[in-house]
Amino acid sequence: MEGDRGRVRGFLERYGLPGLVDVHTHFMPERVLRKVWAYFDAVGPMTGLEWPITYREEEDRRVELLREFGVLRFTSMLYPHKAGMARWLNEWAAGFAARVPDCLHTATFFPEEGVAGYVREAVESGAVVFKAHVQVGAYDPGDPLLEPVWGLLAEAGVPVVIHCGSGPAPGKHTGPEPVARVLARHPRLRLVVAHMGMPEYGDFLGLAERYPEVRLDTTMAFTDFAEKLAPFPPGERARLRELGDRVLLGSDFPNIPYVYPHQLEALERLGLGAEWLRAVCHDNAAALFGLPPR
Repeated sequence: MEGDRGRVRGFLERYGLPGLVDVHTHFMPERVLRKVWAYFDAVGPMTGLEWPITYREEEDRRVELLREFGVLRFTSMLYPHKAGMARWLNEWAAGFAARVPDCLHTATFFPEEGVAGYVREAVESGAVVFKAHVQVGAYDPGDPLLEPVWGLLAEAGVPVVIHCGSGPAPGKHTGPEPVARVLARHPRLRLVVAHMGMPEYGDFLGLAERYPEVRLDTTMAFTDFAEKLAPFPPGERARLRELGDRVLLGSDFPNIPYVYPHQLEALERLGLGAEWLRAVCHDNAAALFGLPPR
């Protein structure tokens, strides 16, 4: 781990950064996380690539590692795969944020009866970011049950990190079209498209160009692993540079099949410049969440 820390610290020093803001890290109840890890242990047959969990550590050690990596703020991205889970996941996440103050208070939802009520409760209790997982939840983001949720979150200005691209494997409701229909009704919704929308990169860049509150996170994109699975088109780098104020650092820690600094180095080798990197790794998320500027 010492080598990992040194590589991250070297990155921070090269770009004069006080630290990182990582909008896509996973903390959740242990029994849920174990099931997530079991999924990744078995995902090889789905993608053709093995997916070893690099940071398979106890919760306290995972928090400590992020701090050692210079991560100033992170999230507890958690998500239900069925009805009846979201409310108690939100209760757990509220407790986690209370005992780990550098974690941004995260919440989630599922299309079910009562969803608008518990989302409102989460916002009123201090949730500053939500996670939606269209692929795992296997739901249409345009489900009528979610209509009041999108409206509430758009009005409150609370961002939603949404896994809606078709990577690592497509789902019934993944891809840009379902999300585009939601944005057409809620154009002020602050959606953060996870994984840059992998593999439909160009389509999701287009949504960000069309809607000024749409952002994308870098989670796993541009890494050696992702380039084997769903390479980012080199011809899209100019668009990526132009949207530099709406790209946010995400890592998927701890569920990554490589070391943490590799995501940073993958961004660096894009060659989009020091200011772009500073914005992506710190400034954009700091502005979105009202954190101290660099």
